[in-house]
Amino acid sequence: MKMKYSLLAAALALGLSGVANADQNSGPDGSITINGKVIAQTCQVDGNATGTADNKVVNLPDVLTTALASSGDTAGDTSFSISVTGCDSSLSSVQTYFSGGNINTGDGYLDNIAASPASNVQVQLLNASGTPMDLSGADATAQGSQQVALSGGAATLSYKARYYATGASSAGAVKSTVDFTLIYQ
Repeated sequence: MKMKYSLLAAALALGLSGVANADQNSGPDGSITINGKVIAQTCQVDGNATGTADNKVVNLPDVLTTALASSGDTAGDTSFSISVTGCDSSLSSVQTYFSGGNINTGDGYLDNIAASPASNVQVQLLNASGTPMDLSGADATAQGSQQVALSGGAATLSYKARYYATGASSAGAVKSTVDFTLIYQ
């Protein structure tokens, strides 16, 4: 009788071990990819004139609808900059990559998201050379962002924002936002 129970226990153990191992032998259910990057100290960003946070506010001047009467008309060029200081000496240049949900994928300009918006008006960003930037580009270079050399661990990235007409404009507010990421070389 003792032998019967031993054989039964052994048979059960073998049977259950096959069930327990079934999931392990059927292959993986998924994978985990872990990415990271070790970087040198980056720079301090002065995103706005008051030195508070890394956010920037650019106020375009009021313009008449007649200044934006036809598709392609521009008005209200307003300069702004992003300054970096305290950069690690191993870094030689910096450029900006823009991203966010307000970038129009058709032309790369910024859509107007104001509550009571002017119609047929976008915001266009220009690089330091005055060339309109296509913010829908896949990387900073494709967007038209220029690399700026660091001197003494500092640099100023200069831009302009302006109104851009997609047709005859109507009166209303203009507002848009865009995120920026600094790319160091």
